[in-house]
Amino acid sequence: MRNNKNAILGGLMALSVAATPLYAAVSQSEAARLGNELTPFGSVKAGNASGTIPAWTGGLDEDDAPAGYEGSGDHHINPFPDDEVLFTINSSNADQYSEHLTDGLKAMLEAYPTTFRIPVYQSRRTHTVPEWVQKNVAKNAVSAEIVGEGAGLDGAFGGYPFPILHGDDEEKAWQVMWNHLTRWRGISITRRASEVAVQQNGEYTLVTSQQEAFFPYYNPEGDESTLDNVIFYYLSFTQSPPRLAGGAILVHETLNQIKNPRNGWGYNAGQRRVRRAPNLGYDSPIAAADNLRTADDTDIFNGALDRFNWTYEGMREIYIPYNNYEISSDKLSYDEVLGLAHLNPDHMRWELHRVHLVTATLKDGERHIYGKRRFYVDADSWNVALMDQYDGRGELWRVTQAILKNFYDMPGVWGGLEAFHDLQARRYHVLGLDNEEPRTRVFTDDVPNKRYFSPASLRRRSVR
Repeated sequence: MRNNKNAILGGLMALSVAATPLYAAVSQSEAARLGNELTPFGSVKAGNASGTIPAWTGGLDEDDAPAGYEGSGDHHINPFPDDEVLFTINSSNADQYSEHLTDGLKAMLEAYPTTFRIPVYQSRRTHTVPEWVQKNVAKNAVSAEIVGEGAGLDGAFGGYPFPILHGDDEEKAWQVMWNHLTRWRGISITRRASEVAVQQNGEYTLVTSQQEAFFPYYNPEGDESTLDNVIFYYLSFTQSPPRLAGGAILVHETLNQIKNPRNGWGYNAGQRRVRRAPNLGYDSPIAAADNLRTADDTDIFNGALDRFNWTYEGMREIYIPYNNYEISSDKLSYDEVLGLAHLNPDHMRWELHRVHLVTATLKDGERHIYGKRRFYVDADSWNVALMDQYDGRGELWRVTQAILKNFYDMPGVWGGLEAFHDLQARRYHVLGLDNEEPRTRVFTDDVPNKRYFSPASLRRRSVR
């Protein structure tokens, strides 16, 4: 009994240590750089030495919306209609631009030499966030702390927790990923959008859903004490095709995953039952994506960090999809957006931006279909813009792209589309299509009652 008691006490002590903050925040004097030589969200305000990346001058918000834009929910009008392609990177000249290309982009150029290309435009740093979020970022800089082995967060609310990276390469990697996980995406959002898995012959079936999300982490009426350990609530109701219609999922995404891992529930229309969904995480395959996307591929990356070892590899200047208004325009049909093997490059826009490079390598003894992932994270918005995924043999397998643009009604940069390319299967999947929908994402300041996002509401609100 005594040995068992000691083991239990030892385990409780270890848990107590794991649950305490381990990595201190930056000093007030360091945080004072925000809004001066750094942007309010932590990126370098100045442009690069060559002038190919401009200085940040404030970004775009709704006051900068083009004439004809009627407000949130209206399809975004391109604020830069006169911008022209500076040059195009293709399979024949890729070596010339190699230092600014990811391995995934090089592999795409090699795999699809006659169709995949990268039209490069002038870089425009359009990201911004509301002033109240900027103030919270400054507060977080001196209070936010990682708990456990990257598994949780304390002392952060209403803004990026780590605008100024600090510590060793592992700590910086965790900080980058937590900035992505808690990045500004508005307060409340609704949208109707579709996803498709494109077959090798170009055929596809739209899977359309109504989606709703609320971010208590960005509740202007709340603070850290009101979070109930939740970053966001997410509801998705499948509306078509008929074989999937009526199904729904509910997710409570947690802030401190040591205290409480992600909670998920699913509603099956045929059985008319709500069940816990413990597999809404890690490498669980997504049926609507024809298994071309895992649960933690969604939003380019989401969920717990615990199955990988994380390393920060510094800053790079990389061509990433940015300010992509044309490919999400309601003037295009889905057939015009979707190519045989990738999105139609005629409607894409790529720009040179600073990114943080983070590598995640699967831990010994852990299970995941990816042996390694490399994340290229936009230094301004903290969105993962590009991700390369490797299989267990170390071979590049999948290449993922967030098709970023500034939602000037939010305001800020976020992915309009997400594209997932399987280089081995020569197929791809796209998430977030809404060109043919009468409205796009609607951002509001609404603060719904938490019961709205409860498991009990799933069956009541799901309609086949």
